[in-house]
Amino acid sequence: MTMPDEDANATRALRALEHGGESVRMRAAMAVGTTPDPRFVRTLVERCAIEPEFFVREMLTWALTRHEPSLTVPLLIDELRSERAQARGQALHTLSKIGDPRAWPAITRELMADADDEVARSAWRAAVALVPEGEEGELAGVLATQLGRGGRDTRLSLSRALIALGKPMTPVLRAAMTAADPRVRQHAIATDRLRRDPDAGFEFAIEEAKRLVALGADGQEG
Repeated sequence: MTMPDEDANATRALRALEHGGESVRMRAAMAVGTTPDPRFVRTLVERCAIEPEFFVREMLTWALTRHEPSLTVPLLIDELRSERAQARGQALHTLSKIGDPRAWPAITRELMADADDEVARSAWRAAVALVPEGEEGELAGVLATQLGRGGRDTRLSLSRALIALGKPMTPVLRAAMTAADPRVRQHAIATDRLRRDPDAGFEFAIEEAKRLVALGADGQEG
């Protein structure tokens, strides 16, 4: 049974999550995460969809990870069907942090090919975090369909996701290194270079890949 003072504190915290001041919202999210309460969960999820400040969104995600997955995961999965890109992206990000395997079936091919780059990137990270053992190769095949997509940050995110899958992604990556599309070949070769030498940096890997593609090489050794 909750006491009147607890109810009043909860009401104030929920209102503070909608305050016009960024610092007020940040403190409110921190307070909600510090003292988890099931009454906060729906508001936290809804706020993730519209919160304009990155660091506040990160605190909202942290607050959600402090609550029971049985409460948070179903609501976050529902958000994956939202028409709002931020709602989808932040829900994916939060699910990857929670790490509950029940979310895996909701990380669809459609999300991993979402027209919004931020949503797609979040889907790649969530998929790598949640993929069941033995399904890494199939996931690598899905991720490989996105090779050549977007700008530097998007391509780097995809490369990191593929590399994180380890050996199961190797056949898929090798096949992409001989693809007809030069953008796909470049990205695949750069990913392989980054896998072999993480310290070289992505920019160096991309430039080396461009050179190899221009020369008609596929970058495979041996």
